[in-house]
Amino acid sequence: MQPSIGIIGGSGLYSMLENATEVEVETRYGKPSDKISIGTLAGVTVAFLPRHAKKHTIPPHKVPFRANIEAMHKLGVKRIIATNAVGSLKPDYKPGEVAFFDQFVNMTYGREETFFDESEVVHVSSAEPYCPQMRAVAYKCANEAGIPAHESGTVVVINGPRFSTKAESRTFSSQGHHMINMTQYPEIMLAKERQMCYLGIALITDYDAGLEGRSDIKPVTNAEVIKIFGENVGKAKRIITDVVKGLPSHRACKCANSLDGALMTQK
Repeated sequence: MQPSIGIIGGSGLYSMLENATEVEVETRYGKPSDKISIGTLAGVTVAFLPRHAKKHTIPPHKVPFRANIEAMHKLGVKRIIATNAVGSLKPDYKPGEVAFFDQFVNMTYGREETFFDESEVVHVSSAEPYCPQMRAVAYKCANEAGIPAHESGTVVVINGPRFSTKAESRTFSSQGHHMINMTQYPEIMLAKERQMCYLGIALITDYDAGLEGRSDIKPVTNAEVIKIFGENVGKAKRIITDVVKGLPSHRACKCANSLDGALMTQK
């Protein structure tokens, strides 16, 4: 069967699917990060793609975002569930908790960020980038599972692969943003350009460069990220499985119409 749901994530999620087979998908934008596994989860046919490749060999600024989303699109995927390790910029967004993005702030550069850069000019609205229907289902699932979760949150997307300076982290926090990550953009907007629904699940691993006035909270280290992310994998699996089971077949959102009125080029 054709997968209607695609999962983009990292290590620890590969074993979720039953009866999985791997497929190679070629796109006009090159190959995706790795082979895509197609199998069943909670009785639903889904596709899984490791964003950084199976052995985590692709750094955030070199992820082939266009190829990844285009490959999912070619397979027939209509909804994306994506997991992301994030740093917290706020004391109440604690390591070990999860959050569901509703806004992003793009601070990346040099990335191929649109499918419409050749013969057509298309201005896609990004006022509400994330699917509200999927986010509501995910938050309900987290609550029912007893997983500490935030229903919304703004993520600042930096280029990476380095972590933030204290000055950068202080700036982002003072602007009211909640989390920081290296891969949410342009992935989210490419999915929107392909009229897909997108759920971003944030797995909070650290407090970025520390918190102002808190000497007990130290800047993030890669070892700490790996440790807390590993502890969060079980929560991510539970939420993803419950979301796949709980999503209604009908997309009661505007995601499928994200290109309506967006074309500027005259036919």
